[in-house]
Amino acid sequence: MVTKLLLCDCEGTQSLDTDQIALACDVACSKVHTALCTREMSAAAELMKDGEAVLIACGQEQDVFRDLAADLDMETPAFVDLRDRAGWSEQGQDASAKMAALAAEALLPLPVTQSVDVMSEGTCCIIGPGDVAFDLAERLSATLAVTVVVSDDSQPVSRAYDVVRGQVRAVQGALGGFLINLDALQQLEPGGRGPFGWTDPRDGARSSCDILIDLTGGKAFVSAPAKREGYLRADPRDTIAVERLAFEAAQLVGTFEKPLYVRMEETLCAHSRAEQVACTNCLDICPTGAITPAGEHVSIDPMVCAGCGACAAVCPSTAITYEDPPVSALLSRMHILARSYRRAGGVAPRLLVHDAHGAEKIRLAARFGRGLPADVIPLELGVISGFGHAEMLAALAHGFARVDVLLSPTSERDALDRELELAQAIAGDAGLGLIDDADPDAMSDRLYDETVPAPLADPVLPLGNRRQIARLAAQALNPQAEAPLPLPKDAPYGAIAVDTDACTLCLSCVSLCPSGALIDNPDMPQLNFQQDACLQCGLCRTICPETAITLVPQFDLSDAALSQQVLNEEEPFACVECGALFGVKSTVERIMDKLSGTHPMFATSEQARMIQMCDDCRVNAQFQLKDNPFQSKPKPRVVTTDDYLSKRKDH
Repeated sequence: MVTKLLLCDCEGTQSLDTDQIALACDVACSKVHTALCTREMSAAAELMKDGEAVLIACGQEQDVFRDLAADLDMETPAFVDLRDRAGWSEQGQDASAKMAALAAEALLPLPVTQSVDVMSEGTCCIIGPGDVAFDLAERLSATLAVTVVVSDDSQPVSRAYDVVRGQVRAVQGALGGFLINLDALQQLEPGGRGPFGWTDPRDGARSSCDILIDLTGGKAFVSAPAKREGYLRADPRDTIAVERLAFEAAQLVGTFEKPLYVRMEETLCAHSRAEQVACTNCLDICPTGAITPAGEHVSIDPMVCAGCGACAAVCPSTAITYEDPPVSALLSRMHILARSYRRAGGVAPRLLVHDAHGAEKIRLAARFGRGLPADVIPLELGVISGFGHAEMLAALAHGFARVDVLLSPTSERDALDRELELAQAIAGDAGLGLIDDADPDAMSDRLYDETVPAPLADPVLPLGNRRQIARLAAQALNPQAEAPLPLPKDAPYGAIAVDTDACTLCLSCVSLCPSGALIDNPDMPQLNFQQDACLQCGLCRTICPETAITLVPQFDLSDAALSQQVLNEEEPFACVECGALFGVKSTVERIMDKLSGTHPMFATSEQARMIQMCDDCRVNAQFQLKDNPFQSKPKPRVVTTDDYLSKRKDH
């Protein structure tokens, strides 16, 4: 546990209030140094020698302090960047509250993401024209086991690597486990004088490799190629890019840790029921194709998953949860930032969510421009595409006056655009937005010019899964809401409208509802609905034989959404024999009108009367009929001892 915060004003270029920072983050602060990474490094060394776990307020010179800790054989210190994110700013003199919040967040312990080992033994496949592929293979053959797949008539001059000819039909997998399907495969025949020969072509060949290098210059063999680990790609005409691939490929040998970015709970998945497809949000949004249908749920290939988190953001049932970090850890970070900012005297903080690219943009704006406003607190995430509506609403509920997501050139925008629209519909006039300015100065200007609404007067701490977090935050943001909030199409919250004139209470929708939002009543024909559980997956609408169901996207924040409500009910029919209640009266009467006296099975009044009987009475009545469908040959008489004795007497 960190016991001391080492502060440095970086040659007097920023102002630090040690008392305010110490009070807000509950940790002792050192005196404010001026050149801790150079002239005053001995001070840092002395504190490390004391055996104290220290947090160094410097992001730029982390390597210097890590080397110092290694030389002293001490524990590596933790770091927090106060200068670029707060001190170097046009409003740096007012940034003490933000510095306190950033320091407090840096002290927060974060969970370790689970991972799995990926083994790469250096089996490499190069696909492309021979004139480029052969040269690259020649250089890599000393360190990798190389196979070249050429589609032209090029002939190799070396046997230091394998060569085949064919057309790539499909590629699956990732680093350490690529699977390649080939058609028109021809293998090299190395014997004989003159040019090498080729075997007869054959289709349906399969091969595997650890590293795949694509030099075809055409369409990538996999979706989102930049996110597929072990898949290296370059234009064969770009000599520098091809040279870079040689270096990168040589580094992909060994055992690597692959984070398990997401967790899948199959029982919660609403993908399909009874071969009827319902929710496909994650399948539609996944950029790498790591998610595939697997019956009633989906399956996620952890080797292909790039960890963008978009699937978790759009999953309506929370069957997919993001684990790097989990949502609970993210909520803790936002809570400590907002709380520490207020404890240090701040009033209306704004949250700026960004990734590593955004962090570099912030550093450039701080060094050469206006920096961030004093009330804008940056929150760096590994990826921002998984920052969904639940997290946006939770940030507002924590007391942030505004939440902005800073986009980078590689950000997956589909999920962000969709989640932002949903969050804005729920939050109303609260400030939410995306910032897509490539220029650091433009980013700063936008933040300085923003209109900042008033934050929530009484911040709350929403907990639970994403649906629970969104509900608690929405209630805090809409305390006076009397009617359900209208939501955009495909929102994961809402009600269903039932056309009672068309509904026959067959209850097909109840049997297939994946979340249990639709419920029957075993005592009478009744269709009940619990709005809080509805995922708006549309399966009930799809399966309804009478097309009597319509989805109504909305967010009911009242307690009524947590209890059952009756959507349709009718009087049950009483059995004409025993009086037991069964079925729906209107349905039985309708069947009587259509079948009685017209259908051969119900031609007589005695046969038609069975329509009005319960199951038990109907079976009994059928046994009494002359053409009993259950009738069989008479049961043989039991043979007794007297029968055997009488046969002997007869003989």
